[in-house]
Amino acid sequence: MQIKSVSDKAFKKYGYVVEGYDWQSLIQTLEKVSGKPKDSVIYVPGDAALEALPVACEIKDRLYGGLPVEIGYCNGHNRSLNCLEYHRGSEINVAADDVILLLAPLDKVENHKLDTSEVEAFLLPAGKAALLFETALHYAPCTADSGTGFRVAIILPKGTNLDKPAIKEGNPEDKLLRAANKWLLAHPDSGEAKSGAWIGLTGKNIHL
Repeated sequence: MQIKSVSDKAFKKYGYVVEGYDWQSLIQTLEKVSGKPKDSVIYVPGDAALEALPVACEIKDRLYGGLPVEIGYCNGHNRSLNCLEYHRGSEINVAADDVILLLAPLDKVENHKLDTSEVEAFLLPAGKAALLFETALHYAPCTADSGTGFRVAIILPKGTNLDKPAIKEGNPEDKLLRAANKWLLAHPDSGEAKSGAWIGLTGKNIHL
């Protein structure tokens, strides 16, 4: 699979590289407060130490226009697509290590299904931050060629990925709701599918 850069023109439909913020303070704190599992991925929606940094207030006021945000992380080792998700509102990934993002356009989803041939891969270098539009399907980052795993700070509208609200399904999209502000398409080979997530990915489960 061809791996492009987030500076490539092809990335523009998914988001853009965010500059003008003190990402190093965020990365340095992330490295202090979080681990990097060798054979799995951990995700924490919000971390108090990250959210207490001065840059967190700038992110809230400048990047999200004053809306409350959560700053957590996704760390570990991963080589597989497994799922794709989307949110209402943009997500920002701040990379402490080189990482590969597997992305697809939301407008390619038909009847809540997507063929994995639509997925593209992009390298987000260490020290850089990428904003993903809410129309960019994404999931856990993948380990870059270095094989050393990754730490990525994840910034989202506050409350995202917390407990799923109790809803009465009123349309087909409701079946995709997996957590607060998290709609998920799972590949049948994934653990998420085995635990009841909507099977919405067809074709090969991508492995890098």
